[in-house]
Amino acid sequence: MPSRKNASGIGALFRLDLGELLAARSFWLLLAMIGPLVGQAFLTAVASYAEASGAGGGPAALAQGLSPLDGIVVPTFGAYDLAVTFLLPFVAIRLLAAERESGAALLLSQGRIGLPARLGVKLAVLGLGGLAAAIPGLLALAIWRSYGGHLATPETANVLLGHLLHALLATGIAFAAASVCHSSASAAIATLGLTVGGWALDFIAAGRSGWVAEAARFTPAAALRRFEQGDLALALLAALLIATLGALGFAAFELDPYAGPKKRQVRAALSLILALGAIAAVSTLRAGWDLAEDHRSSFPRADEAALRRIDKPMQVSANLAAEDPRLTDLERNVLSKLRRVLPDFSVTLAAAGRSGLFDGPGYGEVWYQVGEKRAMLRSTIEPVVLAQIYELAGVAPPGPDTDPAYSGYPLAAVPRGAALLFYLAWPLVAGLAFFTRDRWRSK
Repeated sequence: MPSRKNASGIGALFRLDLGELLAARSFWLLLAMIGPLVGQAFLTAVASYAEASGAGGGPAALAQGLSPLDGIVVPTFGAYDLAVTFLLPFVAIRLLAAERESGAALLLSQGRIGLPARLGVKLAVLGLGGLAAAIPGLLALAIWRSYGGHLATPETANVLLGHLLHALLATGIAFAAASVCHSSASAAIATLGLTVGGWALDFIAAGRSGWVAEAARFTPAAALRRFEQGDLALALLAALLIATLGALGFAAFELDPYAGPKKRQVRAALSLILALGAIAAVSTLRAGWDLAEDHRSSFPRADEAALRRIDKPMQVSANLAAEDPRLTDLERNVLSKLRRVLPDFSVTLAAAGRSGLFDGPGYGEVWYQVGEKRAMLRSTIEPVVLAQIYELAGVAPPGPDTDPAYSGYPLAAVPRGAALLFYLAWPLVAGLAFFTRDRWRSK
């Protein structure tokens, strides 16, 4: 039967690609390095967390509101950000480029399995390798729990989801680069070039408004920061998935051996244009969830209910420079939260420079306009800004906040056994698996 033949063909392709992955030295290098990288990040995070919790005579006041999300989960999995950026592309490119350079891709294209399915099999194989690489990070979380540390499931899962989407996007970009470059080295340089371009866009957009700032919201670095804050935005989730599918579609069209060069280029360009159009469409979505246990990305529920009664457009014009810490406080404490609640909300940054040293006498003013009413504030304190917004909108402010305060989870833990596991045991296991892989692959 055709379906049974296709299933057996996909299984054979999976075994072939899995063997190619296990034969790649880049994969084993990634696997061996991820243990010490995670271990260094975890041990440093535990030591810093213990110090902030009052260990060694440190100030106990720092322990108030201490969050494992910021203190343990985010820094520990920051090692995966480095691995996905600098190591994963080489593994993904090797999996695709080796097949193309050896001529096996042309032979496989004559079979029943189409190119999209073949790319899907490679993605599944890389996913299996990614699960192996994720073991040190999951072990670090388990060790933290064994110390008596606290982990909130929603915010922790959100960070893991952010890193998964980052890895998928990096794989899609690597596949797209490998499909147009004639060598693995060129594809790696192209992939890293796109990564550096995302960092540059993120830097250029700092302190700016308009389309540059909107585009910078969807760079991998900016997207990962949102997930690390416990913010699950539907627009961001959809945009990352669409970008990954667009990159995979680009690779599929470029690798089609039965289409001419111009036809391949037109189809690949159309896949990118469609992906960009879809990202622009979903970027207007406002739905999202604050999964952080301390609800750092949202106002108290009473304030959010009052803000949702505002039926007029709201504009904010901030005359603050990009390097002014007041702009950072305003963005974190007020503006990012207003974007989640108000459907018609816009922000303009009026300062011309990046430091604010040479701006005029109006520097530091933040103008709030709701409908036709305007008012100016210099304060970036959340209650003060909310009181001004309620007055401009003619909305009664809510009563006292009844939400329980986040008390934090201080813990002065000693990282027992972690160094031995990450610095010695994990590299030894990875090295042993590498040198004996031919023996257990043949079984």
